Amino acid sequence: MTDSSTVEGRPGSDEGAVPFDPSSHSHRRFNPLTQTWVLCSPHRTKRPWQGAVEAPQVSNRPQYDPKCYLCPGNTRAGGAHTDKYEETFVFENDFAALVEDKVLPPITSSSSSTGSGSSSLFRTENARGKCYVICFSPRHDLTVAEMADEEIARVVAAWTKLYKQASTDHPWLRYIQIFENKGSMMGCSNPHPHGQAWSLSYIPTIPATILESERKYAEDNQPKGGAPALSSGKPCLLLDYALSELENDAAGAGSESRVVYKGGEFVAVVPYWASWPFETMILPFKRHISSLAELTEVEAKDLAHVIGAVSRRMDNLFDCSFGYSMGVYQTPVYRPPGVVLAEGEVDWSQYSQFHIGFYPPLLRSSTVKKFLVGFELFAETQRDITPEQAAKRLRECSDTHYLKRLDGSA
Repeated sequence: MTDSSTVEGRPGSDEGAVPFDPSSHSHRRFNPLTQTWVLCSPHRTKRPWQGAVEAPQVSNRPQYDPKCYLCPGNTRAGGAHTDKYEETFVFENDFAALVEDKVLPPITSSSSSTGSGSSSLFRTENARGKCYVICFSPRHDLTVAEMADEEIARVVAAWTKLYKQASTDHPWLRYIQIFENKGSMMGCSNPHPHGQAWSLSYIPTIPATILESERKYAEDNQPKGGAPALSSGKPCLLLDYALSELENDAAGAGSESRVVYKGGEFVAVVPYWASWPFETMILPFKRHISSLAELTEVEAKDLAHVIGAVSRRMDNLFDCSFGYSMGVYQTPVYRPPGVVLAEGEVDWSQYSQFHIGFYPPLLRSSTVKKFLVGFELFAETQRDITPEQAAKRLRECSDTHYLKRLDGSA
């Protein structure tokens, strides 16, 4: 009988194989948070690019737009009035995706009259919630990338206050998702700088997977030497990961480093498993921080600083207002110390590590973006440029916003 592992052309054969080069050879990378794989095809970046190189985008939006329902003092689409705010402003979404109404459980129906388990194909469950809009600034013409650290710090403070207050005021909530969609390419219907928070009666699919991955990692592994641990002393997936990235960067990895920017408390990296071309994660590297509610004043200021540093580099990459979706991952809801959890509720603060993800679609220029189509819709996520190449390009971008360079104010 022939051993297939030694026959050329069959699985397991390495006859005639060349050394693996992650910058040239197609390969897969595993995301330990979402338990998914991403296909990397770096050789495709060697294709000649014949697309146009666009001139820098220049903003011509006014500081105040009387037609914008998010500008201070204006009337919103639903008839309500926006306060004449001077810093940040939070209000309940006039067109929320969820309603707060408490309703009876839905009756599960089946297209089959025979029953016998077919109802499992037609499952329905209630979904309650409250949705909020968070105006980052009264100025209509700004983006996070153009805001000062102090202004971004006020946004972080608004996130924290909303996270704690919504959790406390509505104990039936089980998850709060804070996010921002920046730019029309991300489906943002209003250019005024703002984000949203959806609070829900359940933990959504992706965060639930991430939380379970963090818990499993803590329970199945031993602490990594030199890495900060969870408050329980068990290993933290993202603290171990942050330490590995920083060690790689400190070792002189150069072009192989995935670190984009390092602050005093937080580090920004293009994750090893990134799906989007210039996807970036901001995470703590010194201690276990389960949520916004646990940030010290120093940590909150540094988080704001790193968010600004990342946002400016993204804008400077193609001299444009770089569209993205940004989301906060943390303990699902805030529970004050000493509060007894509801029956069946897991204390996720023992496992979760606060972090922020930026998912930008731009690939080659200010107008050429990545689309999730074809293979990626039906099989698995794929990327061309490697995370290392993406990190290098972002890292080399100036910390001064390109618009300041253009108007000479830099």
